Order: sequence, then C-alpha cells, then structure tokens
Amino acid sequence: MPRAPKIRPYSAFSRMPGFYIYNYQQLDFDRYSFPAGPDKTEAVEGRHYYVDYHANDGIKVPCALQIARNYINAALAVGGETVYEFEDGGLQNVTLKIIKDNPEAWAAVSAAGNGMYKIHVVQKQRMNQDVVANAESLAGSIQTTGRAAVYGIYFDTGKSGGKPESEPAVSEIVKLLRADAKLKLYVVGHTDNAGAFDYNLKLSQARAAAVVSSLVNNYTVAANRLAPFGAGPTAPVASNTNEEGRARNRRVELVAK
Repeated sequence: MPRAPKIRPYSAFSRMPGFYIYNYQQLDFDRYSFPAGPDKTEAVEGRHYYVDYHANDGIKVPCALQIARNYINAALAVGGETVYEFEDGGLQNVTLKIIKDNPEAWAAVSAAGNGMYKIHVVQKQRMNQDVVANAESLAGSIQTTGRAAVYGIYFDTGKSGGKPESEPAVSEIVKLLRADAKLKLYVVGHTDNAGAFDYNLKLSQARAAAVVSSLVNNYTVAANRLAPFGAGPTAPVASNTNEEGRARNRRVELVAK
C-alpha cells in the first residue's frame, strides 16, 4: 500500500507503533474548535495540523482507549494536561493542552478500535497580517474619525521591540506623514486584558514609544510630530473573551493631535 512521507506534525507526539499516515494536512493559520466539556468548545487559532492514521496490515490493533491514553501520557510527560475525555458512538476522544518551549498547543485525538484514529493539533499563534491599511485609508480614517487603527505591527509576547515583519505597516505611516507635513499624531499602544493591568499599561507605553523611535530614527520623521501613549486594555474594540477579539484589541492607533 502507498505510504505517506515520514511526517511528525508536533514534536511532543510520535504515532502509535505499526500505524502509517493515511491523510495529512497542514495550514499555516486556521481555527479549530476543540471539545472542552459537555456542550462546550474552545476555539484555538494558529498553525493547524490534521493527521489521519491507519494501522498496517498484520499488526495487533490497539483498542481506542489504549490509543487515547497513550496520547494523554505523552502530553503529561511534557507538562501538558487533559482538558476533556469522553466516549461518543464507540469513539474514544480526548482534548489535550500543552505548553512546551513557549507556544501553547491544543490537540484532539479521536480513536476507534478498528485500526484508525485521527488527531488535530493547533499551535496557538497570531496570524501574520499580510494586508495592511495603506496611507490613503489611514488618512481617510483620521479625517473622518480622528484616529486610525494600524494592524500589522508585531511584537513578541511581553516585549516592546518591533519585529522586522512590521516594516510594511510602519512604511504606510511614514507615507501618511510625508503626504501631510502638518499632521501630528499620538501613537497609542493597546493591549488585550490578559495579565495585570499595570503591566499592560507599561507594555503598551513601551510599544508605542518603540514605534515612535522607529519612525524618528529609521525614517527621519521629526520627533515633535509624534507622541507615544499607552492605553493598555482600556479601549477594546472587541470582546476579550476569545482569541479573535483579543487579537483585534492588540493594536496601534494613530490619533490626530
């Protein structure tokens, strides 16, 4: 029978002995809803792996419970936890949560006793913002509402230094300022509500200051045209109860002075 390449979708897990990959998919960014309790799911966004495993001919096929417990033990061995375990129509299902080397990962294993099981793994991460607002749309928003939200400026978790992939968004701010020599802006940092309030205020101020520093030092924008301000989690534009909302709240805004 044809064999898929030797793929290991997530370093914490190997596969059950005697099984091969029947189907494999990987998406750089996706959302999957993991069973998290009776009538409860947890939607997780990030890099999504899906693997469908089938048993090789001639092996002694393990029962569904044995497969599920193997994955539970593998997760526990690296500091993970069982979120939810349940049986449904002869399928043994388990949802696992693992934090290893910083990225948080969720896994859902669904096993049958007939030599087949499947697993979804999502390594939690923010989507790269490939489309950024251009200078013209930023100017229109400022003219209409007095402010413009800028997505596509990236920071490592808990850090204030901007990442290199922020350059396209920062370049559009530069174009905005060069197109209107009289425009002066508050550069406002916003966070979600995860973590302590005072910490988020300081972090948002530091991130706003980093953006201003980049504009002044790397793009020769006059310093007197810009003022950094940290709003922390005080001005959300979406609910902080889910990752989609938290991602929208983590932003930089330009406010006309």
